[in-house]
Amino acid sequence: MKIFKYLLPFTFCLLPLFSRAASILIPMDDVQKDHLKSYGVAFWVLTAGKEVDWLLNYRGGSFLTNYDNRIENECRVRGISYEVIPDAKTTEILNQISDPSVNMDIVKLEKAPKIAVYAPKNRFVDIDDAVIIVLKYAEIPFDIIYDDEILKGDLTKYDWLHLHHEDFTGQYSKNTRRTGNQLSFFDDKKMQEATARIHGFQKVSKMKLAVARLIRDYCAGGGFLFAMCSGADSFDIALAAGNTDICDAVYDGDAPDPDAQSKLDFSQTLAFQNFEVDVNPFSHRFSDIDVGRRRISPSDDFFTLFDFSAKWDVVPSMLTQDHDHVIKGFRGLATAFNISKLKPGVTIMGEMKSNNEARYIHGEYGKGQWTFYGGHDPEGYQHNNGDTPTDLSLHPNSPGYRLILNNVLFPAARRKKLKT
Repeated sequence: MKIFKYLLPFTFCLLPLFSRAASILIPMDDVQKDHLKSYGVAFWVLTAGKEVDWLLNYRGGSFLTNYDNRIENECRVRGISYEVIPDAKTTEILNQISDPSVNMDIVKLEKAPKIAVYAPKNRFVDIDDAVIIVLKYAEIPFDIIYDDEILKGDLTKYDWLHLHHEDFTGQYSKNTRRTGNQLSFFDDKKMQEATARIHGFQKVSKMKLAVARLIRDYCAGGGFLFAMCSGADSFDIALAAGNTDICDAVYDGDAPDPDAQSKLDFSQTLAFQNFEVDVNPFSHRFSDIDVGRRRISPSDDFFTLFDFSAKWDVVPSMLTQDHDHVIKGFRGLATAFNISKLKPGVTIMGEMKSNNEARYIHGEYGKGQWTFYGGHDPEGYQHNNGDTPTDLSLHPNSPGYRLILNNVLFPAARRKKLKT
């Protein structure tokens, strides 16, 4: 009796330790206050050397990690919704997801990827690129690299590379009237030509081709490539035109090759084939990859995400995790990709079928993976030079921006044997 008398208080003192919550669940359905910063917390957990379970199709693609008071504090500081759950609830969730009859799965995220953004280092980039905007908002660290770094071989330092709205064809986005926060066309041309000369190239187009080929090699070696807007279609156009000249004299000092179209080599590209280049220097269009003039009002401009099998189509399932599968459209220099120009094997993850256009596509190249996303800014329908930058504190639950961050976390699962 005396022993029991002394042990009883001690036993009750231990009960909170044994019953303490075992996991932190970050829900990604409509209850989440800030979807975008939630990705930042998941990335922060990985950076701290801990693992995160990505619960595909469970409450909008939620995140689950072992309880740690530092993680809970980080959730509070960043203002995201989270739930502290006991072992029994965690087991219940995992059993629900593992049920063969439900379209859910678990992907273990193991290590924070090293991220680079390919962009010129001048003042307009920080406010004009959607990926940079969302990485900063989510507090995910990244480096900005450009032609110098890639030509020096620095790509091997990174796991994930984003191509901002670049023109890899050497035609400066076919915009000779750049204004606002961007460099003028003539200043940009002068700067690019100086860089080309330093690296031994007679033309900017030849330098950009060399850079595009190195980026393609990076992807083939196992890198993860993400591009939006003109960074997607101009990349493939430059690779296809590697043995010809599609640039007019206003851009490189001489006329384009009159037989350029017949000399395109589509075996060199990642996503697109059988497209026709537009050599008109003032058309503001590179080719017919982009759907071009779209007779669609903003109120009717939406695209739909595909519903993939989480247990079998793991990669596209990860990349399409969202709390809304109907995404409002947004325009750019390359708004939408013509489905008829896609290579066999390219996975369409988001499309507007009525207009024969793909907005969000993915594929493999060598050991690596790539994703192309049409349009400029998911929360800015009609982007113009000099526009006020998007304030993501006004759009913390943006479904369109979530697609970007799905790609940022994607390389963290590279050690898992994925089924696709």
